[in-house]
Amino acid sequence: MALRIQCVTIDAHDPRTLAAFWADALSWRVTYDSAEEVVIEPAEGDGDPRIPDLLFIQVADDKAAKNRLHFDLRPEDQAAEVARLEGMGARRVDIGQGEAVSWVVMADPEGNEFCVLRALTPEEAAQ
Repeated sequence: MALRIQCVTIDAHDPRTLAAFWADALSWRVTYDSAEEVVIEPAEGDGDPRIPDLLFIQVADDKAAKNRLHFDLRPEDQAAEVARLEGMGARRVDIGQGEAVSWVVMADPEGNEFCVLRALTPEEAAQ
């Protein structure tokens, strides 16, 4: 029996705005757009077909606590990526990670936390 993840679903007050943020952040494309649901996927021909889509669905609820699931993003240049994401509307957040960590915890425009990891060393990237 084969099973794969089709999409990761993210609740949003404004699915279009949040999907646009993540599409820009990841250099992905919108493949479905309605007032209640927006889907983004990797650029056509870019990436592994097993990578799940991101589905943003409209909900009335406010985000109330730290996410139970979040993205860890691996950039080539952590400082540059954090600055770019801040320019797009993300912000740094403190969820108790302390200062002696190699990642930066951020929140998207609706407050969903994600981490920007350090860049891989050349040796790590070669593995």
